[in-house]
Amino acid sequence: MSLQRTNKRQRYRRKRIAVVLVIAVIAASWAAGFVFFVRAVSIIADPANAETQAIVVLTGGSLRLEAGLSLLRAGEGKKLFVSGVHRGVDVAELLRVSRQSPKALDCCIVLGYAADNTRGNARETAQWMKGEKYTSMRLVTANYHMPRSLLEFRTAMPYVAIVPHPVFPSHVKLDAWWTWPGTAALLASEYNKYLLAWTRTIWQSIHNLIAARTS
Repeated sequence: MSLQRTNKRQRYRRKRIAVVLVIAVIAASWAAGFVFFVRAVSIIADPANAETQAIVVLTGGSLRLEAGLSLLRAGEGKKLFVSGVHRGVDVAELLRVSRQSPKALDCCIVLGYAADNTRGNARETAQWMKGEKYTSMRLVTANYHMPRSLLEFRTAMPYVAIVPHPVFPSHVKLDAWWTWPGTAALLASEYNKYLLAWTRTIWQSIHNLIAARTS
């Protein structure tokens, strides 16, 4: 009886050690990936002299729209598509909020109302790009949001050349971000969302491959 108890305790101890090791490996992998993610957010830049047919802005901050309008005025795209606009908001209102002249730009701005998340932004934009027969675009969103946006957009539009154009919100302190609780929490949350989007994309690719082979 004593031997059985001893063996049982040893098995329990081995299982507990195995669980701890698995958790430690997962935590270390998450931390290492997070460091690379933050670095990627810090160094994303708009390639110089990259020509694009369209400019796409994801709603979520005034800096994004202002950057998109500036790109449109500079001739960096034929049209500006704003994805994820709230119902009832029109071009004139967006231009008024951004303190721009409606007469100068409203002819070339299109609003999308269907999207309510980043994946929806990608799908909505893909449909618009296909309708316009555009094959290149500048994507305007916040720097911390850019990695996930690029993943979703490139998955939805593998045929489109996508140039990132990040904006840099003042409340996101990338220098010594670990000393800013708000920035650290935002980056960690966005990294987790990126991992979920990446996992879903990989799973969908595997599913499509299996379906293609069995059809």
